[in-house]
Amino acid sequence: MQTLILNGSPRKNGDTAALLSHLRKHLTGEIIEISAYYDHISPCIDCRKCKESGICVIPDKMREIYKTIETCDNIIIASPIYFSELTGRLLDVASRLQTYYYGMQKNHGHPVKKSKRGAVLLVGGGEGDPQNAFATAVRILHYMKAREIFPLICSHRTDEIPAAEDAAVLAQLRELAAFLHRD
Repeated sequence: MQTLILNGSPRKNGDTAALLSHLRKHLTGEIIEISAYYDHISPCIDCRKCKESGICVIPDKMREIYKTIETCDNIIIASPIYFSELTGRLLDVASRLQTYYYGMQKNHGHPVKKSKRGAVLLVGGGEGDPQNAFATAVRILHYMKAREIFPLICSHRTDEIPAAEDAAVLAQLRELAAFLHRD
């Protein structure tokens, strides 16, 4: 079992990291985590070379991520909520899925052959609405061929209580782990 985590948080020890740490305790198999902030992944530059070749020409870590997306069993998108949306750096990484979009448009079938399970973990405080960020994340998961999506997990009062102390969310993470390990 292989799980890919796309972490959109800039904080290495923040609320998103705390939830991911808790989730890891319940997951088995290989876990590959990509940091939108620290793995130096460029955004799509709309060069459209992938439109013709089906391959992104930007030489960075995304080339490895494409391979992982193709083979993994599960994909988790984890992000703080910024202005009711995923973080900009995570959206930069997602922009590189444009190559999959073009692959599907050319009627060659989906470039990712293996269906997978997906999940979205969001954290935030204040007045931001998680539903828009969740909808964006689900759309991104679909481009990576996640066909079964776990219901939104959101610790949305982090200005009042740290995500690591949000008992309801910690229970949901255990349910998520069971969902990801289901045959």
